[in-house]
Amino acid sequence: MALTREEAWEHLCSWTKTEALRRHARAVEIVMRAAASRYGPGPEAEEAWGIAGMLHDADYEQWPEEHPRRIVAWLRERGEEEIAHAVSAHYTKWGVPYETALDKALLACDELTGFLGACCLVRPDGIHSLKPKSVLKKLKDRSFAAKVERHEVHTGADLLGVDLRDHIQFLIDTLRPHAEELGLGGREPAPQPDPAQEGH
Repeated sequence: MALTREEAWEHLCSWTKTEALRRHARAVEIVMRAAASRYGPGPEAEEAWGIAGMLHDADYEQWPEEHPRRIVAWLRERGEEEIAHAVSAHYTKWGVPYETALDKALLACDELTGFLGACCLVRPDGIHSLKPKSVLKKLKDRSFAAKVERHEVHTGADLLGVDLRDHIQFLIDTLRPHAEELGLGGREPAPQPDPAQEGH
């Protein structure tokens, strides 16, 4: 592939200024790199799969009404048709068919990665003790992270032919070593009173 990770990240940052969206892009890149070996052809696909994860929402901040048309066009201009197709397919409103393992994995990883991030934000220790059982319970609670498309989470796992619980565990295990970088460490602990100051 012609597009390098450095070029992709530079482009993402030129279109996406919000730290939260950059972190989501990075998180999906990380899980997609791991998914290349678990669900795809192997380590040789890591770069392409990672870039697909990184850039899938690259135009969302500036042009939400056009998403993902601009990033798909940008990828096609660079000859990255496989990635462009996967990004097109992840936007379910377009009805693009899921033809490759990359297409299916991006759908299966995108929304669920975002949902895991929401789960981590309400836990004191974030992803460090997060279990699939807790994630599945919160998925059933429609008021929690209400914008997450639950049907995409379930459809993605179905397309890959994997058990959702196992897929959730895979994502947790993949993201946990990157908790600090991705802001998945949990809520900041409340400051404790200094015992030396009490009573004064």
